[in-house]
Amino acid sequence: MNKLSEEEIRMRLLRFPDWDYYDDAIHAEFEFENFKDCFSAMSRIAFECEALNHHPDWSNVYNVLTISLSTHSADGVTDLDFKLAEAIESIVEPEDEE
Repeated sequence: MNKLSEEEIRMRLLRFPDWDYYDDAIHAEFEFENFKDCFSAMSRIAFECEALNHHPDWSNVYNVLTISLSTHSADGVTDLDFKLAEAIESIVEPEDEE
């Protein structure tokens, strides 16, 4: 897995307004209504992580989930991090169904 350049990362982040790039990782923080909703999202994200065999650095305090994604074997951000970020986005901010 090849490490993306800073320019590639910044271009891809245009599709992910909740995410920032620093310290060789992409980072996001999501706030939920309560702890139960936050933990539920974390459980759903865990299944996506297992499916991709890629695991975030994350922490949770009450209703806030903080996530950092990087590919340790590439020592930076790769396509895999953006695949996981996209899966996370679909879980924490699902499209409105009408």
